[in-house]
Amino acid sequence: MRRVIAAIAAFGLAIGLAGCAPESTVIDLGVDQADGALSDDVQAQLQSLTETAMTAAGAPGAIVGVYAPWAGQWVAGLGVTEPEGAAVAADMTFKAPGVSRAMTCDVLYGLVERGTVDLDDTVVEWVETYPNAKDITLEQLCDGTSGIDTYLDVLLPRLLKNPERVWNARELAAYGLAKDRIFNPGTRYGESDTGYLLLGVVLERVTGSSLNALYQEFVFEPLGMSTSSAPLNMPTGDVLNGFRSGRSKEGKTSCAEPLDITALSPTAGGAAAGVVSDVDDLATYARALAAGARSYDTKSRFADARTLRSQPSWFTADGGAFQAGSLVGQYGSIPGYLTAAFADRETGLAVVVVLNNSRASAALVRTLAWQLAAVASKAPAAEGRTAPESGLPWTAESLAGTISETAVCS
Repeated sequence: MRRVIAAIAAFGLAIGLAGCAPESTVIDLGVDQADGALSDDVQAQLQSLTETAMTAAGAPGAIVGVYAPWAGQWVAGLGVTEPEGAAVAADMTFKAPGVSRAMTCDVLYGLVERGTVDLDDTVVEWVETYPNAKDITLEQLCDGTSGIDTYLDVLLPRLLKNPERVWNARELAAYGLAKDRIFNPGTRYGESDTGYLLLGVVLERVTGSSLNALYQEFVFEPLGMSTSSAPLNMPTGDVLNGFRSGRSKEGKTSCAEPLDITALSPTAGGAAAGVVSDVDDLATYARALAAGARSYDTKSRFADARTLRSQPSWFTADGGAFQAGSLVGQYGSIPGYLTAAFADRETGLAVVVVLNNSRASAALVRTLAWQLAAVASKAPAAEGRTAPESGLPWTAESLAGTISETAVCS
């Protein structure tokens, strides 16, 4: 019955809008971004930190965007697109793993606002072919509390051998669902790319629309994110090459000759990691997420934040995003890329960074983003501006050890 009602509602909405389709209005985030660049000293610190992380990850290139409303911005391409290749341009596109998960939750909350679904709906209310998910709710899939295991580790060898294959999300999700649960649903937070794939399957089933169309409607168009999409294949043009270093027979990372995996179909990541974007779009997105700028953004989305095991108390997860002090955002990996995007809910500071080698843990790019945020949070104010008094519960120096611990190359 739920599916019939959703289908009738979607049909009626389509008829109603057919003759009257008003132009979409881009949401004003209320951020008064200072024109001009950050100071030379701040830029030098940001570049040094990024280059250290590039070396640690074995990444030949990186793109960074740091936007401090009171001070200016630094948007730069560093290194080369491939070993001995062309210089990286700051406006190149790349896959945005991790951030895609928050966007999938945006669609969920948008449909909740419309009354199409409820957060406590179970998976089988909409997709009956997953009986082993009968006690898992849509909210738990979004929050990362479903207890479902990951799929990517099982499929990685196949992805590397046939990167351009377009995958069906149901097939990918089946690999994670076939594993034993990590924990009982709702009891704690646990990494699950399968959970977001499954949520994407439900959202497509509910609406009859593709994931890309849903992102366009609920995320990209309202925020003016014109470069972003969830395509079946990697777009041509100015794309940052993505790599993954292999390992030698001795178990050492092959840093000098990484495998070019740029062509990997975004469908391999789907609702967990399938968005392709650039740093400007992701900075806009992170600011909107942190500020709760959309009509469907509710305070309850992040109200039941879970602490993460072996992590500081200020680092929590909820609503498809992470909170680190006053920062809100996401980070993650997909073969080829390590990506992070965070914004400060109090100051509007935004940091986006991508490293183009995914051999290292995603914790490396997360830590780099936090280092960049720490430096930028102390940037001197531009003329006529006032620097905020609030700060973050860490410094770039205090996180340097994590970069070393997660390094795979030197």
